[in-house]
Amino acid sequence: MFRTFKKLSTLECLSMQILPMKINLIQFSTIASTKSINSKLHMIKDVPLSDGPNQSRIWNEQEKTKFKASWVPSPYPNTGSILNKYKKLSKFRLTSLVVITTMGGYAMAPASFDATSFIMCTIGTGLVSAAANAVNQYHEVPFDSQMSRTKNRVLVTGQITPLNALGFAVISATTGLCLLYFGVNSLTAALGAGNLFLYTSIYTPMKRISIANTWVGSIVGAIPPLMGWSGCTGTLDTGAMILAGVLYAWQFPHFNALSWNLRPDYSRAGYRMMAVIDPALCRRTALRHSLVICGMSLAAPFFNITNYWFVLESLPLNIYLCYLAYKFYQKSDSGSSRRLFRFSLIHLPALMLLFLANKKKWYFNNTIDDNLVNNEETYVPLIPKTQSISVKNVISAPVTVSGS
Repeated sequence: MFRTFKKLSTLECLSMQILPMKINLIQFSTIASTKSINSKLHMIKDVPLSDGPNQSRIWNEQEKTKFKASWVPSPYPNTGSILNKYKKLSKFRLTSLVVITTMGGYAMAPASFDATSFIMCTIGTGLVSAAANAVNQYHEVPFDSQMSRTKNRVLVTGQITPLNALGFAVISATTGLCLLYFGVNSLTAALGAGNLFLYTSIYTPMKRISIANTWVGSIVGAIPPLMGWSGCTGTLDTGAMILAGVLYAWQFPHFNALSWNLRPDYSRAGYRMMAVIDPALCRRTALRHSLVICGMSLAAPFFNITNYWFVLESLPLNIYLCYLAYKFYQKSDSGSSRRLFRFSLIHLPALMLLFLANKKKWYFNNTIDDNLVNNEETYVPLIPKTQSISVKNVISAPVTVSGS
């Protein structure tokens, strides 16, 4: 009996010694190769609990072999310049597209071109867009790390700290809104502030709640041309709504085609996108809004935005977009979605150029009909260029007096 108890005690002691060794092997399997572990198991006891100046021998062996541990937070800790990292944080390509649509809205507005307000509007809109993209990435770090398309973003890989990202967003947003308010007008600044709030506080969290996020995101994409239009005229009218409608409708074939091949990523990260939750609605919406773009283009001449040549010139472009959207609706495979997405990147700039080329009327200065303002057959003299006032400077005008 005593011998049996001794054998059991020996087995228990051996198990108590082997178990910690197995745990240590698992713990340090990511920082040492299998060969070094098998040959230098006795070094495990030398591994410190913290990274101090006296590193363990296993750590030194790792440094010698230049083996990178799989748990290192950033595979690209020191690559690229600071400017390049902040360009990625601001999503420079997306911001450039926002700025281009803003410039298009300014150029299409029925008012004279002012270089100062144009530059202020362009830079201010770009800074607000950069701030919105930085805040968006800040909120989505845990989810971006699960997607192949976004796992290498600067915040996910640790190339920029969250504090620096938020500081960049605050500075960009403040500077951009100040430029829009003091350099352009209050309406443009209000549109910029509203779009910033809509993108960061409504669209971004809604992506994980409801498929309605796509419609909210389309509104975000439709506001930049309104900012350009209001920056030039100070008001919004039917022409501005036509341009905004085109941008709103364009978001659906563009994004739905993009998200179709990213369904595994979106599903893994927990994003509620149409392509994941309701694929049939995703295909129908892309086709439906492609047809809406055709309708908006046909309506442009009737609201004195463009001439009638615009309808003829934009028709092939819009018909081909509708054709690709129909093929995507019909086949719903990766090939048809990829072709629709790639053409949408060409379609929007080409359509904006056609808008500009066929603008109804260009305004190069503020003078109309030799300094006369025509308002319902009543002519009012403006201040002449010379300061002297004489009888010949006054022009008679028919005045209708209604009796009380």
